[in-house]
Amino acid sequence: MSEPLTLIVVPFFTVLEPTFQAGGLVVARAWELTEAQRPQVRAIVHAGEAVLTPDLLETLPNLGLIACVSVGYDGIDVDWCRSRGIEVTHARGLNAEDVADHAMGLMLAAWRDIPTFDRKVREGRWIQEERLAPQPSLGGRTLGVVGLGHIGAAVARRAEAFRMKVQWWGPREKEAPWPRADSVLALAQASDVLVVACRAEPSNRGLINREVIEAVGPAGVIVNVSRGSVIDEPELRAALEDGRLWRAGLDVFAQEPTPAELWAGLPSAVLTPHTAGSSSAAVPLMVAQAIDNVQRFLRGDELASPVPA
Repeated sequence: MSEPLTLIVVPFFTVLEPTFQAGGLVVARAWELTEAQRPQVRAIVHAGEAVLTPDLLETLPNLGLIACVSVGYDGIDVDWCRSRGIEVTHARGLNAEDVADHAMGLMLAAWRDIPTFDRKVREGRWIQEERLAPQPSLGGRTLGVVGLGHIGAAVARRAEAFRMKVQWWGPREKEAPWPRADSVLALAQASDVLVVACRAEPSNRGLINREVIEAVGPAGVIVNVSRGSVIDEPELRAALEDGRLWRAGLDVFAQEPTPAELWAGLPSAVLTPHTAGSSSAAVPLMVAQAIDNVQRFLRGDELASPVPA
């Protein structure tokens, strides 16, 4: 076989090509791959939310590794890959602190309606009566965390610094300094702010459904830094429109990029373009770990951060 290729399957990763090459990888782009090159592909560098179809993977007979630069890997059928001897790795915990910072930023922006006031000041609509109208404080409120992994725990620690009470729910028991609710619905009912930080998987698609959204209620906020698939997005938008949910802060969406028209007329939603984990500290670490996993695989060494079984 010719020199092994590492395949880039996401177009925006082309900006990282020099970094991959500096790591000793010979890089090819999926959309430029020739038939002669397909047997050379030993590894894929991937953004975990982008779907990798079996149809594509089956055209790469010597593929042995999918190295996700991201923490999530919901675009990959891990069981299918393992059944065919393909390993999957991810950036375990490397951007958790930055994602948690972003989640708190979305929470504050939504709770205090910061984007609306920013626009008013810029447009010369400084209204004295509005300025003096009291807004609700966060201190003493309850923050519910869906998924107490690296990100969820980092959010919980920050919420305590904001003098908030913390609860959490996840499908698996674990030791934690905060109480675990009996269900995601019970957590939503107890929460003024619900932060969704769980790992996306087929079992939790649409987990934050109409019932859960309405349980957070017309005085509550939902923040999502997980994946768009975890929330029933049409129900979320409808609840914001009807006032059944007060506000939301969203970094992830069912479709990305999300169509702008879906959010027209919804100033109660604070939106960012899936940037929570894209910090100057986290991205180099995530890229370096993906490169390290590819290097280890090509040498036949133990992988640094395999996706858990």
